[in-house]
Amino acid sequence: MKENSGHTRPKQQRTRPGGCRGTVEKSRRRSTSELAEEKFPPVPVQANTPIAPHLTAFFEQRLPIERGASQNTRDSYAYAFQLLLTFASKRLRMAPSELAVEQIDAPLVLDFLNDLETTRGNGPSSRNIRLAAIKSFMHFLEYRVPSAIEQIRRILAIPAKKAESKLVRHLTAEEMQALLDAPDPTGWKGIRDRAMLHLCYAGGLRVSELIGLRLDDLKFQPQPSVLVHGKGRRERCLPLWKATAAALRAWLAVRGTMPVPELFISTRCESLTRSGFKYILRKHVQTARQHCPSLTTKRVFPHIMRHTCALTVLQATKDLRKVSLWLGHANLQTTEIYTRVDPSVKLETLESVVPPKLRSGRFKATDKLIASLQGVTFMGSKKSSK
Repeated sequence: MKENSGHTRPKQQRTRPGGCRGTVEKSRRRSTSELAEEKFPPVPVQANTPIAPHLTAFFEQRLPIERGASQNTRDSYAYAFQLLLTFASKRLRMAPSELAVEQIDAPLVLDFLNDLETTRGNGPSSRNIRLAAIKSFMHFLEYRVPSAIEQIRRILAIPAKKAESKLVRHLTAEEMQALLDAPDPTGWKGIRDRAMLHLCYAGGLRVSELIGLRLDDLKFQPQPSVLVHGKGRRERCLPLWKATAAALRAWLAVRGTMPVPELFISTRCESLTRSGFKYILRKHVQTARQHCPSLTTKRVFPHIMRHTCALTVLQATKDLRKVSLWLGHANLQTTEIYTRVDPSVKLETLESVVPPKLRSGRFKATDKLIASLQGVTFMGSKKSSK
Protein backbone atom coordinates (compact mmCIF):
# COMPACT_ATOMS: atom_id res chain seq x y z
CA MET A 1 0.00 0.00 0.00
CA LYS A 2 1.40 3.36 -1.13
CA GLU A 3 2.00 5.99 1.46
CA ASN A 4 0.00 9.15 1.25
CA SER A 5 2.43 11.98 0.47
CA GLY A 6 -0.06 14.63 1.43
CA HIS A 7 -0.59 15.76 -2.16
CA THR A 8 -4.05 15.39 -3.63
CA ARG A 9 -4.38 14.24 -7.16
CA PRO A 10 -5.93 16.93 -9.42
CA LYS A 11 -9.40 16.11 -10.56
CA GLN A 12 -9.79 15.36 -14.21
CA GLN A 13 -12.19 17.53 -16.14
CA ARG A 14 -15.20 15.68 -17.39
CA THR A 15 -16.35 16.06 -20.92
CA ARG A 16 -20.05 16.31 -21.55
CA PRO A 17 -21.53 14.28 -24.37
CA GLY A 18 -21.63 16.00 -27.70
CA GLY A 19 -18.03 17.34 -27.74
CA CYS A 20 -18.86 20.65 -25.95
CA ARG A 21 -15.86 20.68 -23.65
CA GLY A 22 -14.27 23.82 -25.22
CA THR A 23 -17.55 25.70 -25.11
CA VAL A 24 -18.18 24.79 -21.47
CA GLU A 25 -14.66 25.81 -20.41
CA LYS A 26 -14.89 29.11 -22.29
CA SER A 27 -18.21 29.95 -20.67
CA ARG A 28 -16.85 28.95 -17.25
CA ARG A 29 -13.78 31.21 -17.70
CA ARG A 30 -15.91 34.10 -18.88
CA SER A 31 -18.29 33.86 -15.96
CA THR A 32 -15.41 33.57 -13.51
CA SER A 33 -13.68 36.68 -14.85
CA GLU A 34 -16.90 38.63 -14.79
CA LEU A 35 -17.54 37.52 -11.23
CA ALA A 36 -14.01 38.54 -10.23
CA GLU A 37 -14.47 41.98 -11.72
CA GLU A 38 -17.68 42.42 -9.78
CA LYS A 39 -16.18 41.36 -6.45
CA PHE A 40 -12.69 42.81 -6.96
CA PRO A 41 -12.81 45.78 -9.36
CA PRO A 42 -9.48 47.16 -10.65
CA VAL A 43 -7.82 49.42 -8.13
CA PRO A 44 -7.84 52.95 -9.58
CA VAL A 45 -4.68 55.01 -9.70
CA GLN A 46 -4.45 57.33 -6.76
CA ALA A 47 -5.39 60.69 -8.25
CA ASN A 48 -5.37 63.17 -5.41
CA THR A 49 -3.34 66.03 -6.89
CA PRO A 50 -5.53 68.32 -9.00
CA ILE A 51 -3.74 69.50 -12.11
CA ALA A 52 -5.65 72.78 -12.47
CA PRO A 53 -3.79 74.89 -9.84
CA HIS A 54 -0.39 73.70 -11.05
CA LEU A 55 -1.28 74.47 -14.65
CA THR A 56 -2.44 77.94 -13.64
CA ALA A 57 0.83 78.60 -11.81
CA PHE A 58 2.75 77.32 -14.83
CA PHE A 59 1.17 79.89 -17.15
CA GLU A 60 1.01 82.78 -14.68
CA GLN A 61 4.36 82.36 -12.92
CA ARG A 62 6.74 79.93 -14.60
CA LEU A 63 6.47 81.03 -18.22
CA PRO A 64 6.15 84.84 -17.98
CA ILE A 65 8.17 85.52 -14.81
CA GLU A 66 10.72 82.75 -14.35
CA ARG A 67 11.42 81.99 -17.99
CA GLY A 68 10.41 85.26 -19.62
CA ALA A 69 8.58 83.44 -22.40
CA SER A 70 6.98 85.49 -25.14
CA GLN A 71 3.26 85.70 -25.71
CA ASN A 72 3.53 83.48 -28.78
CA THR A 73 5.21 80.77 -26.70
CA ARG A 74 2.52 80.98 -24.05
CA ASP A 75 -0.20 80.79 -26.69
CA SER A 76 1.44 77.75 -28.26
CA TYR A 77 1.76 75.99 -24.90
CA ALA A 78 -1.81 76.86 -23.97
CA TYR A 79 -3.11 75.39 -27.21
CA ALA A 80 -1.09 72.22 -26.61
CA PHE A 81 -2.71 71.73 -23.21
CA GLN A 82 -6.14 72.46 -24.61
CA LEU A 83 -5.65 69.51 -26.93
CA LEU A 84 -4.14 67.30 -24.22
CA LEU A 85 -6.80 67.95 -21.58
CA THR A 86 -9.59 67.52 -24.11
CA PHE A 87 -8.13 64.17 -25.15
CA ALA A 88 -7.66 63.07 -21.52
CA SER A 89 -11.17 64.08 -20.52
CA LYS A 90 -12.67 62.01 -23.32
CA ARG A 91 -10.44 59.06 -22.52
CA LEU A 92 -11.10 59.15 -18.75
CA ARG A 93 -14.71 60.37 -19.07
CA MET A 94 -14.38 63.28 -16.70
CA ALA A 95 -14.28 67.05 -16.89
CA PRO A 96 -10.89 68.65 -17.66
CA SER A 97 -11.04 70.68 -14.44
CA GLU A 98 -11.32 67.44 -12.44
CA LEU A 99 -8.22 65.79 -13.89
CA ALA A 100 -5.31 64.98 -11.59
CA VAL A 101 -1.57 64.97 -12.15
CA GLU A 102 -1.35 61.22 -11.58
CA GLN A 103 -3.74 60.58 -14.47
CA ILE A 104 -1.49 62.24 -17.05
CA ASP A 105 0.97 59.36 -17.35
CA ALA A 106 3.33 58.29 -20.12
CA PRO A 107 0.90 55.89 -21.88
CA LEU A 108 -1.76 58.60 -22.06
CA VAL A 109 0.73 61.12 -23.43
CA LEU A 110 1.90 58.64 -26.07
CA ASP A 111 -1.68 57.94 -27.10
CA PHE A 112 -2.29 61.68 -27.31
CA LEU A 113 0.75 62.20 -29.55
CA ASN A 114 -0.32 59.36 -31.82
CA ASP A 115 -3.83 60.81 -31.97
CA LEU A 116 -2.40 64.10 -33.21
CA GLU A 117 -0.99 62.33 -36.25
CA THR A 118 -3.80 59.88 -36.95
CA THR A 119 -6.88 61.98 -36.15
CA ARG A 120 -5.75 65.58 -36.65
CA GLY A 121 -3.27 64.83 -39.44
CA ASN A 122 -0.36 66.64 -37.74
CA GLY A 123 3.20 65.95 -38.81
CA PRO A 124 6.24 65.14 -36.68
CA SER A 125 7.05 68.83 -36.27
CA SER A 126 3.68 69.67 -34.70
CA ARG A 127 3.87 66.51 -32.60
CA ASN A 128 7.27 67.54 -31.23
CA ILE A 129 6.01 71.05 -30.43
CA ARG A 130 3.18 69.63 -28.32
CA LEU A 131 5.59 67.22 -26.62
CA ALA A 132 7.96 70.09 -25.79
CA ALA A 133 5.12 71.96 -24.07
CA ILE A 134 4.22 68.88 -22.00
CA LYS A 135 7.84 68.28 -20.99
CA SER A 136 8.24 71.90 -19.93
CA PHE A 137 5.26 71.52 -17.63
CA MET A 138 6.62 68.24 -16.26
CA HIS A 139 9.91 69.93 -15.36
CA PHE A 140 7.83 72.48 -13.49
CA LEU A 141 6.08 69.69 -11.55
CA GLU A 142 9.29 67.97 -10.48
CA TYR A 143 9.71 70.08 -7.36
CA ARG A 144 6.00 70.82 -6.84
CA VAL A 145 4.74 67.22 -6.85
CA PRO A 146 7.62 65.01 -5.61
CA SER A 147 5.30 62.02 -5.22
CA ALA A 148 4.88 61.85 -9.01
CA ILE A 149 8.59 62.02 -9.81
CA GLU A 150 8.72 58.51 -11.32
CA GLN A 151 5.74 59.23 -13.52
CA ILE A 152 7.26 62.56 -14.58
CA ARG A 153 10.57 60.93 -15.52
CA ARG A 154 8.81 58.46 -17.77
CA ILE A 155 7.12 61.30 -19.63
CA LEU A 156 10.41 63.18 -19.93
CA ALA A 157 11.96 60.04 -21.43
CA ILE A 158 9.58 60.11 -24.41
CA PRO A 159 11.80 60.91 -27.41
CA ALA A 160 10.98 63.44 -30.08
CA LYS A 161 9.98 61.99 -33.41
CA LYS A 162 12.47 62.42 -36.20
CA ALA A 163 11.02 64.22 -39.19
CA GLU A 164 11.84 63.41 -42.78
CA SER A 165 14.36 65.73 -44.38
CA LYS A 166 12.32 66.97 -47.32
CA LEU A 167 12.89 69.92 -49.59
CA VAL A 168 10.91 72.99 -48.60
CA ARG A 169 7.89 73.77 -50.75
CA HIS A 170 7.81 77.10 -52.54
CA LEU A 171 5.99 78.94 -55.31
CA THR A 172 7.32 80.11 -58.62
CA ALA A 173 7.37 83.79 -59.57
CA GLU A 174 4.30 83.33 -61.78
CA GLU A 175 2.37 81.52 -59.04
CA MET A 176 3.30 84.11 -56.43
CA GLN A 177 2.21 86.96 -58.70
CA ALA A 178 -1.13 85.26 -59.36
CA LEU A 179 -1.70 84.95 -55.61
CA LEU A 180 -0.83 88.61 -54.98
CA ASP A 181 -3.23 89.71 -57.74
CA ALA A 182 -6.11 87.57 -56.44
CA PRO A 183 -7.67 90.06 -53.95
CA ASP A 184 -10.12 92.61 -55.33
CA PRO A 185 -8.51 96.06 -54.87
CA THR A 186 -11.85 97.88 -55.00
CA GLY A 187 -13.26 96.68 -51.67
CA TRP A 188 -12.32 97.03 -48.01
CA LYS A 189 -11.47 93.35 -47.61
CA GLY A 190 -9.61 93.17 -50.89
CA ILE A 191 -7.39 96.15 -50.04
CA ARG A 192 -6.62 94.64 -46.64
CA ASP A 193 -5.91 91.18 -48.04
CA ARG A 194 -3.67 92.54 -50.79
CA ALA A 195 -1.61 94.47 -48.24
CA MET A 196 -1.33 91.40 -45.99
CA LEU A 197 -0.21 89.09 -48.78
CA HIS A 198 2.30 91.63 -50.11
CA LEU A 199 3.80 92.20 -46.66
CA CYS A 200 3.85 88.50 -45.77
CA TYR A 201 5.76 87.66 -48.94
CA ALA A 202 8.04 90.71 -49.04
CA GLY A 203 9.15 90.29 -45.42
CA GLY A 204 9.04 86.51 -45.24
CA LEU A 205 6.89 86.84 -42.14
CA ARG A 206 5.53 84.07 -40.01
CA VAL A 207 1.78 84.15 -39.41
CA SER A 208 2.33 85.09 -35.77
CA GLU A 209 4.59 87.97 -36.85
CA LEU A 210 2.08 89.21 -39.42
CA ILE A 211 -1.01 89.26 -37.20
CA GLY A 212 1.04 90.67 -34.30
CA LEU A 213 2.13 93.81 -36.17
CA ARG A 214 0.97 97.10 -34.71
CA LEU A 215 0.42 100.46 -36.30
CA ASP A 216 3.52 101.84 -34.57
CA ASP A 217 5.67 99.17 -36.23
CA LEU A 218 5.09 100.63 -39.70
CA LYS A 219 7.17 103.63 -40.81
CA PHE A 220 7.14 105.48 -44.15
CA GLN A 221 9.77 108.13 -43.38
CA PRO A 222 12.59 108.46 -44.17
CA GLN A 223 12.25 105.06 -45.89
CA PRO A 224 9.32 102.62 -45.81
CA SER A 225 10.12 99.92 -43.27
CA VAL A 226 8.46 97.62 -40.76
CA LEU A 227 9.60 96.46 -37.32
CA VAL A 228 8.95 92.73 -36.95
CA HIS A 229 8.71 91.04 -33.56
CA GLY A 230 10.00 87.52 -34.17
CA LYS A 231 10.48 84.35 -32.16
CA GLY A 232 12.41 84.55 -28.94
CA ARG A 233 11.64 88.27 -28.70
CA ARG A 234 14.10 88.95 -31.50
CA GLU A 235 13.28 92.08 -33.48
CA ARG A 236 14.33 92.93 -37.01
CA CYS A 237 13.71 95.99 -39.17
CA LEU A 238 12.95 95.27 -42.82
CA PRO A 239 12.76 97.74 -45.73
CA LEU A 240 9.70 97.57 -47.95
CA TRP A 241 9.32 97.37 -51.69
CA LYS A 242 7.56 100.27 -53.37
CA ALA A 243 4.65 98.02 -54.33
CA THR A 244 4.34 96.77 -50.75
CA ALA A 245 4.49 100.30 -49.34
CA ALA A 246 1.80 101.43 -51.80
CA ALA A 247 -0.45 98.52 -50.78
CA LEU A 248 0.00 99.40 -47.10
CA ARG A 249 -0.76 103.08 -47.71
CA ALA A 250 -3.97 102.10 -49.49
CA TRP A 251 -4.94 99.90 -46.55
CA LEU A 252 -4.30 102.61 -43.97
CA ALA A 253 -6.48 104.99 -45.99
CA VAL A 254 -9.52 102.70 -45.70
CA ARG A 255 -8.75 101.20 -42.30
CA GLY A 256 -9.75 104.30 -40.40
CA THR A 257 -9.05 105.15 -36.78
CA MET A 258 -10.13 101.97 -35.10
CA PRO A 259 -9.43 101.53 -31.36
CA VAL A 260 -7.32 98.45 -32.11
CA PRO A 261 -3.50 98.64 -31.99
CA GLU A 262 -2.98 95.84 -34.52
CA LEU A 263 -2.21 96.79 -38.11
CA PHE A 264 -4.59 94.28 -39.68
CA ILE A 265 -8.07 93.87 -38.25
CA SER A 266 -11.19 91.89 -39.07
CA THR A 267 -14.56 93.19 -40.18
CA ARG A 268 -15.59 93.18 -36.51
CA CYS A 269 -12.77 95.59 -35.67
CA GLU A 270 -10.86 92.85 -33.86
CA SER A 271 -7.32 91.59 -34.31
CA LEU A 272 -6.91 88.78 -36.82
CA THR A 273 -6.23 85.23 -35.69
CA ARG A 274 -4.19 82.43 -37.25
CA SER A 275 -7.29 80.66 -38.45
CA GLY A 276 -8.61 83.91 -39.88
CA PHE A 277 -5.52 84.44 -42.01
CA LYS A 278 -5.57 80.80 -43.14
CA TYR A 279 -9.15 81.27 -44.30
CA ILE A 280 -8.25 84.44 -46.20
CA LEU A 281 -5.28 82.75 -47.88
CA ARG A 282 -7.33 79.69 -48.83
CA LYS A 283 -9.98 81.89 -50.43
CA HIS A 284 -7.50 83.79 -52.60
CA VAL A 285 -5.66 80.61 -53.59
CA GLN A 286 -8.90 79.36 -55.15
CA THR A 287 -9.12 82.58 -57.17
CA ALA A 288 -5.46 82.44 -58.21
CA ARG A 289 -5.83 78.86 -59.49
CA GLN A 290 -8.21 80.09 -62.16
CA HIS A 291 -5.44 82.23 -63.68
CA CYS A 292 -2.47 79.98 -62.82
CA PRO A 293 -3.30 76.28 -63.37
CA SER A 294 -0.01 75.10 -61.83
CA LEU A 295 -1.34 76.11 -58.41
CA THR A 296 -3.90 73.31 -58.58
CA THR A 297 -1.15 70.74 -58.03
CA LYS A 298 0.32 72.50 -54.99
CA ARG A 299 -0.81 72.74 -51.39
CA VAL A 300 -0.51 76.42 -50.51
CA PHE A 301 -0.16 77.06 -46.77
CA PRO A 302 0.84 80.28 -44.94
CA HIS A 303 4.47 79.27 -44.38
CA ILE A 304 5.02 78.64 -48.09
CA MET A 305 5.13 82.40 -48.66
CA ARG A 306 8.02 82.61 -46.20
CA HIS A 307 9.87 79.86 -48.07
CA THR A 308 9.26 81.63 -51.37
CA CYS A 309 10.64 84.89 -49.98
CA ALA A 310 13.74 83.12 -48.68
CA LEU A 311 14.51 81.60 -52.07
CA THR A 312 13.90 84.95 -53.79
CA VAL A 313 16.41 86.68 -51.51
CA LEU A 314 18.91 83.83 -51.89
CA GLN A 315 18.75 83.91 -55.68
CA ALA A 316 19.15 87.70 -55.69
CA THR A 317 21.99 88.01 -53.16
CA LYS A 318 23.71 84.58 -53.24
CA ASP A 319 24.43 85.25 -49.56
CA LEU A 320 23.08 82.87 -46.94
CA ARG A 321 23.83 85.30 -44.12
CA LYS A 322 21.56 87.95 -45.64
CA VAL A 323 18.77 85.40 -45.95
CA SER A 324 19.20 84.49 -42.29
CA LEU A 325 19.03 88.14 -41.22
CA TRP A 326 15.99 88.74 -43.42
CA LEU A 327 14.07 85.82 -41.95
CA GLY A 328 15.19 86.41 -38.38
CA HIS A 329 16.81 83.01 -37.85
CA ALA A 330 18.77 82.57 -34.63
CA ASN A 331 21.08 80.00 -36.19
CA LEU A 332 22.59 80.03 -39.66
CA GLN A 333 22.14 76.26 -39.88
CA THR A 334 18.38 76.78 -40.01
CA THR A 335 18.79 78.78 -43.22
CA GLU A 336 20.87 76.09 -44.94
CA ILE A 337 17.73 74.20 -45.94
CA TYR A 338 17.19 76.70 -48.75
CA THR A 339 20.54 75.94 -50.37
CA ARG A 340 19.29 72.43 -51.12
CA VAL A 341 16.29 73.82 -53.01
CA ASP A 342 18.01 76.46 -55.13
CA PRO A 343 19.80 74.69 -58.04
CA SER A 344 21.72 77.84 -59.00
CA VAL A 345 23.88 77.54 -55.88
CA LYS A 346 24.89 74.00 -56.82
CA LEU A 347 25.37 75.01 -60.45
CA GLU A 348 27.83 77.74 -59.46
CA THR A 349 29.73 75.23 -57.36
CA LEU A 350 29.84 72.80 -60.27
CA GLU A 351 31.08 75.46 -62.69
CA SER A 352 33.78 76.63 -60.28
CA VAL A 353 35.31 73.16 -60.12
CA VAL A 354 37.70 72.21 -62.94
CA PRO A 355 36.57 68.81 -64.24
CA PRO A 356 39.20 66.13 -64.91
CA LYS A 357 40.34 65.72 -68.50
CA LEU A 358 39.43 62.60 -70.40
CA ARG A 359 41.81 60.98 -72.83
CA SER A 360 40.31 60.91 -76.32
CA GLY A 361 40.20 57.72 -78.36
CA ARG A 362 37.99 55.22 -80.17
CA PHE A 363 37.16 51.69 -79.19
CA LYS A 364 38.66 48.94 -81.35
CA ALA A 365 37.51 45.36 -80.98
CA THR A 366 40.22 42.73 -80.60
CA ASP A 367 40.40 39.52 -82.60
CA LYS A 368 39.52 37.43 -79.56
CA LEU A 369 36.34 39.44 -79.04
CA ILE A 370 35.23 38.97 -82.65
CA ALA A 371 35.95 35.27 -82.44
CA SER A 372 33.84 34.92 -79.31
CA LEU A 373 30.93 36.74 -80.96
CA GLN A 374 30.85 34.31 -83.89
CA GLY A 375 29.78 31.48 -81.64
CA VAL A 376 26.83 33.39 -80.08
CA THR A 377 23.34 33.73 -81.59
CA PHE A 378 21.08 36.78 -81.31
CA MET A 379 19.24 35.14 -78.43
CA GLY A 380 22.41 35.01 -76.36
CA SER A 381 22.86 31.20 -76.52
CA LYS A 382 25.57 29.29 -78.37
CA LYS A 383 24.78 27.48 -81.59
CA SER A 384 23.93 23.82 -81.36
CA SER A 385 26.71 21.45 -82.32
CA LYS A 386 24.26 19.15 -84.08
